[in-house]
Amino acid sequence: MITSVRGVTAVCFLAAALAACGTAEAPGPVPPSHPPIGAPAGPPTLAPGPAGLTPVFEHGPRTRGRTVALTFDADMTAGQGPRAAAGERFDHPRLIETLRALRVPATVFMTGRWAEQYPDQARSLGRDRLFEIANHSYSHYAFTGDCYGLPVLPARRMRADVERAYAAFRGAGVPGAMPYFRFPGGCYDRRALRALAAAGVTAVQWDVVGGDAFATDADAVARQVLDGVRPGSVVVLHCTRSAAPATERAVRVIVPELRRAGYRFVKVSELIGAAVAGGS
Repeated sequence: MITSVRGVTAVCFLAAALAACGTAEAPGPVPPSHPPIGAPAGPPTLAPGPAGLTPVFEHGPRTRGRTVALTFDADMTAGQGPRAAAGERFDHPRLIETLRALRVPATVFMTGRWAEQYPDQARSLGRDRLFEIANHSYSHYAFTGDCYGLPVLPARRMRADVERAYAAFRGAGVPGAMPYFRFPGGCYDRRALRALAAAGVTAVQWDVVGGDAFATDADAVARQVLDGVRPGSVVVLHCTRSAAPATERAVRVIVPELRRAGYRFVKVSELIGAAVAGGS
């Protein structure tokens, strides 16, 4: 599914839902579109949205077979804020080992700070053909106001923050990061879509919230995913055990159940490619 603008997509980063992020603004001039720094030319991307805004992808075709993409956010928030103060860190190698053992392709949305902090893990993921690495910003600052307590990035710094993340991937030795971007907290508005238009990325949201952030009940997380998945779904989960301790256990339930239901796991790039090819 291709959408133009949404105020905010719900995500369970905190227990309480906050107000919708930002307001729409009048579109400005259409900037030229080109691949972002560090991104390969080959992966499929959506055409720009109305008025040249960054296109937004939420799910793949519903009628071209049972495919589903598991996506995992590797978050680190620079500076202050509740998530940084919570000790957010990568300490979930068991999740990656489980995905490898189950042969589940996945897309990892990584912050630049995560790649700098854990270059060995970032490089290992980037070199494993089972996974693809996409951009989750450098700082993990919000691109709108009122986004789950995250510090807010000024509009003039948004594109630079995304490109800085690609530079961090290159510095960590991560090959071929994809031209896909996930807004921190899932929060965006027209101003943010306009600010990133010249970066040439496709913004990737989701249609299934895993609900694993700060959850301890793996069965509840698994049931939420299994109840929500439809053909072409994009599922958002996390790979920081400090913030999502039940995810690995939930994945061990989700994967065999969906396979028994006839689903095939794919990366986001395959879903976008099907959308570009005209799937519905």
